Amino acid sequence: MIIDLYKFLFVGAREEVNLFFNRAQELGIIQFISHAVKKAAPLPPNLAGILEAIKLLRKQPLKKEFEGAYVRDEGERAIDRILELKKEIERVEEESLFLESEIERVEPLGDFSMEDLACLEKEGKREVQFFLIKSEKREKMRLSEELIYLTADSGLDYFITINQKRRAFPAMIEVHVEKTAPELRERLEFVKEIHHELVSELKGFAGHISYLRRYLIDELNDHHLHLAKKGVDFPLDHSLFSIEGWVPSNKLSELEVLLKDRPLFVEKVAIEKSDSLPTYMENRGMNRIGEDIVTLYDIPSSEDQDPSFWIFWSFALFFAIIVSDAGYGLLYLALAAYMKYRSPRMAGKRRRLYRLVLVLATACTLWGVATGSFFGIELHPRNPLSKISITQYLAEKKAAYHLLRRDAVYKEWVQKIPAVEAAKTPQEFLEKGIVVIEGKEKYLILDTFKDNFLLEFSLFIGVLHLGLSLLRYLKRNLSHLGWFFALIGGYLYVPLYLKATSFIHFLGIVQKETIELFGLQLFLGGVGLAVVLALIQKRFRGSTEILTLVQLFADVLSYLRLYALGLAGAMMAKTANDLGAKVGLFFGFIVILAGHAINIALGIMSGVIHGLRLNFIEWYHYSYTGGGKLFNPLKKLTMKEGE
Repeated sequence: MIIDLYKFLFVGAREEVNLFFNRAQELGIIQFISHAVKKAAPLPPNLAGILEAIKLLRKQPLKKEFEGAYVRDEGERAIDRILELKKEIERVEEESLFLESEIERVEPLGDFSMEDLACLEKEGKREVQFFLIKSEKREKMRLSEELIYLTADSGLDYFITINQKRRAFPAMIEVHVEKTAPELRERLEFVKEIHHELVSELKGFAGHISYLRRYLIDELNDHHLHLAKKGVDFPLDHSLFSIEGWVPSNKLSELEVLLKDRPLFVEKVAIEKSDSLPTYMENRGMNRIGEDIVTLYDIPSSEDQDPSFWIFWSFALFFAIIVSDAGYGLLYLALAAYMKYRSPRMAGKRRRLYRLVLVLATACTLWGVATGSFFGIELHPRNPLSKISITQYLAEKKAAYHLLRRDAVYKEWVQKIPAVEAAKTPQEFLEKGIVVIEGKEKYLILDTFKDNFLLEFSLFIGVLHLGLSLLRYLKRNLSHLGWFFALIGGYLYVPLYLKATSFIHFLGIVQKETIELFGLQLFLGGVGLAVVLALIQKRFRGSTEILTLVQLFADVLSYLRLYALGLAGAMMAKTANDLGAKVGLFFGFIVILAGHAINIALGIMSGVIHGLRLNFIEWYHYSYTGGGKLFNPLKKLTMKEGE
């Protein structure tokens, strides 16, 4: 839920300011208001260095955890050395690359001594030069007799000249030599030894990660304390300090800790229109997971109602409908079991992620069983798994409905498949509705009835979901009451308009005669009521309320994506099975495995993206303001056991 925040003024003697902030940090319930600091302060260099060092150590293999006692100054020295090692390693690696390229450049010139070369030039008063040219170019030109051929390498020809003065030759590139290949190799071996020693020293710090995390927490606490103090004013010639802050309404009793035995004054003050109230969300259990999901997209406004509960459970339902396969759900359950096995003592975000996976996996499994979907395998109507399928049950109820009335739907199926005319029971009606497609029997009536239900159910979920959204903010928008009635009326009337049979008909929830009397009237009356209430509440601005009808219609249709994505996943799973059956046992297994792996990946992406989209776009449209900032009190960070 979203907890109301109160604004307080804190006043005390100047000499009490440090003690006050230290107590406030221990208490962890006050977000101080700084009128001087409007923008987020950049991360100080020391904190950035700690984070860089920890990130670097995570890449190193851990041999043994450091067991030394924690000393804060030692943490600073360790960070300095780690960052210094990083720079030295980078410098040595750059030198190694340079030496390797130099060796490759001068190696074709042969093995000689730079000292002998210098002596030759000095005593013989000669200039020694090296040149290279592409082999293909050399063959097309006449070279000077002064050029002495050395060797050829990688499509290049190398030459040496010994003249009284330095020369330049057309099309030739001079090779300048400062060190010979043997000298460069010797230096390279030395550099590699240095690199090995530096890397070994860096790896030795891998066990310090927990140690450095503790140091990071201490530095963060000091940084946050420093930022909070920037909002302090010193009135009355600096004899007092004062500062304002936000406190949750359910934490007021804890403020007594600040006042204990100290000359401090705390007073609740009025919230001004210019104040930007943060949003304090407090949830437990599954709602806490919903809060994590909510904050992925946007932070609720302080005036919003907390959507965490609704977002979590509707997301689980949408994800299950989109994946729509019990087999995949069991694989997700196996993943959840593996997560629990690897980390039996999960806490915090990791534990909430595990519980989210567990809920989504369970929802997928239950919905897959309800729809009779298992890895895209088609089940016979009399299969035991079909008997517990809700879609199978609804298909039989629909068959019984049409069989009893012998209506237009029944006659249409008799015309398409004459064999169903002999059916006496709903089960026979469905089982006789067989057609042969590409040499395979297909229960056309059964599949059509199931698809019709899933299609309608997607729209039903959309109407229900949007209806709840409309009612949540009814006080703010009275017109939502009219649109709620319009949604219900539209859902009741559309099947009659399309001459279709809704599950509310064949289940006996609402009789067709009743719908004919009230469906259209409820829809038109709801639209009229919405416009009238908008004019009453918003006056002239309410004249545009009728445009909401188009938005509402489009939002309801958006829920058809649940049916479409579920159908696409089922078809892809069936296609993978069919292709695998055609290519033999060995290759068929690979095809089926690859096909289902791709389908699972696409199902997860579709389930997450579209499952959240229906909440964050369609549902938020009528019951969410957003644009808030999370309540961020000054509190002392601690390192949990086992981290």
